[in-house]
Amino acid sequence: MSKAVIFFAPGLEECEGLLCVDLLRRSGVEVTIAAVGGEKIVKSARSISVVADALAEELDYSAFDAAILPGGIPGVDNLKADATVRKVCTEFAAAGKVVAAICAAPSVLAAFGILQGKKATVYPGMEDKLTAAGAEYTGLPITLDGNIITGEALGAAIPFALALASRLAGQQASNAVKQGIVYRQGKAARNIPELHHRATTSKQQIIAKEQR
Repeated sequence: MSKAVIFFAPGLEECEGLLCVDLLRRSGVEVTIAAVGGEKIVKSARSISVVADALAEELDYSAFDAAILPGGIPGVDNLKADATVRKVCTEFAAAGKVVAAICAAPSVLAAFGILQGKKATVYPGMEDKLTAAGAEYTGLPITLDGNIITGEALGAAIPFALALASRLAGQQASNAVKQGIVYRQGKAARNIPELHHRATTSKQQIIAKEQR
């Protein structure tokens, strides 16, 4: 069984972090939530408290196969300032282990010097932080380049987690999770205008009927 560590720092984007934990655990990956900042209870960007599994500075990282960074402000600044996060990410990248980040967090990998010569994505408007560090910005929802996996934003959190599941647990396990959560990429978004049209039409019909 593959093992992954995900770093939760104060001010994290909780949906990105917890979706990743949930879907990876469903796929059979052993995920450890490591708290950054010295407290096991981590408060997110929207004041949601999450209880971590361990403090980041107390873990033995030799047994892990992947390190994951969620986004969120000021979460990414706290990740970037943490010595343990920097050490783990740089050592994992050098060893060919999976290093993944989503939303604003790829800028942390850029600051660590991990994205030099790599293709990567990041939250729109932050691409200069990547290109300044020698990365090739793709602008895609998900980008995989060797052992580096990056996601654009919360909207890409499910495919980001599924990509990690595929890498760490295998495509069959990833597909099983995708089927289990009934994830049909793009279908809901395509139906939104149609649903809005139906709702508007129904409302207009009701008003017209009342005015007769």
